[in-house]
Amino acid sequence: MTTFKFVCQASTCKLARAFSTSCATLTSPLEETIQTTNTDSKSNTDSMLTDSFGRFHNYLRISVSERCNLRCHYCMPAEGVELTPSSHLLSQEEIIRLAGIFVSSGVTKIRLTGGEPTIRKDLDDICLRLSGLKGIETIAMTTNGVVLAKKLPRLKECGLNALNISLDTLVPAKFEFMTRRKGMERVLESIYAAVDFGFDPVKVNCVVMRGINDDEICDFVELTRDKPINVRFIEFMPFDGNVWNVKKLVPYAEMLDRVKQKYKDVRRLRDHPSDTAKNFQIEGHRGKISFITSMTEHFCAGCTRLRLLADGNFKVCLFGPSEVSLREPIRAGVDDLGLKQIIGAAVCSYAFFNLPCCLVDILFTSPCTSIYSLLNTKKHISN
Repeated sequence: MTTFKFVCQASTCKLARAFSTSCATLTSPLEETIQTTNTDSKSNTDSMLTDSFGRFHNYLRISVSERCNLRCHYCMPAEGVELTPSSHLLSQEEIIRLAGIFVSSGVTKIRLTGGEPTIRKDLDDICLRLSGLKGIETIAMTTNGVVLAKKLPRLKECGLNALNISLDTLVPAKFEFMTRRKGMERVLESIYAAVDFGFDPVKVNCVVMRGINDDEICDFVELTRDKPINVRFIEFMPFDGNVWNVKKLVPYAEMLDRVKQKYKDVRRLRDHPSDTAKNFQIEGHRGKISFITSMTEHFCAGCTRLRLLADGNFKVCLFGPSEVSLREPIRAGVDDLGLKQIIGAAVCSYAFFNLPCCLVDILFTSPCTSIYSLLNTKKHISN
């Protein structure tokens, strides 16, 4: 038996701070010594992904693109967002190298996000190489589904084994209004193609907004009747440029009540401790429904997600202000051990930052005109 010490000493702190972005804050837990008794190398690496609250992070979300082929009202302004120069985005080799470090340290699930991941030309190669990493169990993707159907056969061959498809309305004209683009029929085609290719469940993410699509809640529930579809109703959240307004928020309790008014046997399922969703089964339905209560009932305590943005910035929390660049040390020649130290320093210094619920407390008592004044982030990365 050996004793391993992960020590956030001055040298490690300086290394991490050297690549911190201007909004990053590395706090006192970095100077603490974390001691753990281990019997194998895997236990040694576990410490790198355990934060100061004792949460072990085994789920990495990688944004492979900042670009998107839709312009959803709640996601970005009509003119789009300022994009990072391509030279400042992670290359395929850099993505695979960083993913390998995370997987060797205990990450078992990787989700590819954007922007819109399917518009990246080498997405299938990325999936293939990620699926070959020793220890990886799940390669998932969140997509708007517009061009997914034709890419799905190859992506599944390359190891993609879990899908979330975003769709906020079943009305074509409303889809065009909400996304500023056409394509609802293609998204539905992708959902049904995913079912046919054996994805089980196919998760459908639906952001619910009062006065826009809240009248379609039960229409979405019907998607679960005969197919292994898990419709996930998401409370409307604030992001850069979406002019978030509390009046558009439909709380989870209200959404569930609407479902129960039509469907009499709605049974609560037991959720995994790290689930972000509250899951339900309706009698006679093959699929399930879920509610992601980001605004009214936070799930921060069980969150095990880490985020690697397209520009190489690393975030322990999507809503937290801290980012640490991993692109810069890679290009400066830092080796894998040095990268692990930077990652470990960022994870163990994480300060609990429950922005959504704080916003609810603020915004129910004061007007909100633009989320820019509340969120100091460069861009919204879809999750």
